[in-house]
Amino acid sequence: MAGTNSERVLLAEGPAIILVEPQLGENIGMVARAMANFGLAELRLVKPRDGWPSDKARSAASKADHVIDGVVVFETLEEAVADLNFVYATTARFRDGFKPVRSPVTAASTLRRRFSAGEKTGIMFGREKSGLSNEDVALADEIVTFPVNPAFASLNIAQAVLLMSYEWMKSSMDDVQAVPFDAVEQAPATKDEVIGLFDHLEEALDARNYFHPTSKKPRMIDNLRAVLSRRAFTSPEIKVLRGVISSLDRFQRSRPRGAGAPDPALSRGSKRHDSGDNE
Repeated sequence: MAGTNSERVLLAEGPAIILVEPQLGENIGMVARAMANFGLAELRLVKPRDGWPSDKARSAASKADHVIDGVVVFETLEEAVADLNFVYATTARFRDGFKPVRSPVTAASTLRRRFSAGEKTGIMFGREKSGLSNEDVALADEIVTFPVNPAFASLNIAQAVLLMSYEWMKSSMDDVQAVPFDAVEQAPATKDEVIGLFDHLEEALDARNYFHPTSKKPRMIDNLRAVLSRRAFTSPEIKVLRGVISSLDRFQRSRPRGAGAPDPALSRGSKRHDSGDNE
């Protein structure tokens, strides 16, 4: 079940995200937002084109201020990775060389294992236009690549960070099919409630001359019941449907099919007459 607000803990751990020469402050902000969504907090920038700090980045981060406030800027990639024990380079392009190439799932599992062992890790992401150079990739231990459309493999930098951040979060889950909250439990409807729905709907439709011609009424009722009994209703759902049917009584009954809504004046007059009968 979903926790209360007092039980929500801000996750801020895991590998450093390293952006190599990012161009737009908006992209940096969206990266920070993606990181915060999935519990990452350490963002390192290598020579951001428009400088740092950036109001545009903070605005695009949508209140991921703890990530923006913790940004560290480096002049070179070598300086940005100097204190790390293990680094992945993200790329969608084939690279000549001897580095192992991993899937995001395998990479996240490796990062989680090394993080748990006390190692400092990182993930490199390249420039918006050209990605990582071969020299950049050479500083990494392994490559991680995404299963994308081979004819359209380019990812926005924030999208790439989001994918890896998501896999990082998944790697901490005992059950990857678990959800943060469950649907409200509802009691299944009794057969008496279902039959009551059938009768209520049929009476409302009959009053509006729905079953026409009358010779087809038995078959039409069978079809209606078959449709309504195809799934197991809950008790609250039955109440919702019967409320809908009851609302039909706001319209005048016994009108020809296709005649539309009643004249408002007639409806008001009918309501006044009904009120007089009750006095």
